[in-house]
Amino acid sequence: MEAATLKKIAVFASGRGSNFSAVLEQIKPGNIAAEVACVISDHVRPPVFDIAADHGIPTHWVSRKQFSAAEDYAGFLVGLLESYDVDLVLLAGYLKLIPSPLVKRYRYAMINIHPALLPNFGGKGFYGMKLHEAVIESGVKITGVTVHFVDEHYDKGSVILQETVKVLEDDTAESLAHRVLQVEHRVFPQVVKAFCEDKIHISNGKVIWEK
Repeated sequence: MEAATLKKIAVFASGRGSNFSAVLEQIKPGNIAAEVACVISDHVRPPVFDIAADHGIPTHWVSRKQFSAAEDYAGFLVGLLESYDVDLVLLAGYLKLIPSPLVKRYRYAMINIHPALLPNFGGKGFYGMKLHEAVIESGVKITGVTVHFVDEHYDKGSVILQETVKVLEDDTAESLAHRVLQVEHRVFPQVVKAFCEDKIHISNGKVIWEK
């Protein structure tokens, strides 16, 4: 495949970046027609930067605290992504709300993965073990994974794909998180692959996935 046909991806991550790794593992052999242009984090030295460095991918620390005005922060992010000619933005464990100008610039080209079945257990504060603890405490029997487009609110964008995971009687937050993460690592690359093959479309705000 010619390099010119590859989609350019920017990854936003706050932590270890395991979902980024799962996507990268499918990009390297050419299963996903894309290249990762850069990795951006709100943390100075997150573990995900080590993964990027191992693959020669540029990294950028960008924090709202570095800017006196919100519009300067948003403008910097938009300019940074445009400097890489980014086609797709992936949120892979990124905990900050994306500024509205950036959402607008990459409307339906910014994708997040959430370790629950939205709209349940979504919104600010629902992340990590706190989320899985809330799932277990609620008594629900089914949880799962949601891949969705990003809008101006936490976990509210159009759903692209959901897959369920059973909540077992003896589950702890850790055991449940482990099984959910296995599903995340499988479905996130699937969605990225479909997007890069132009198989995901929007009609009246609804996602249509061309098989």
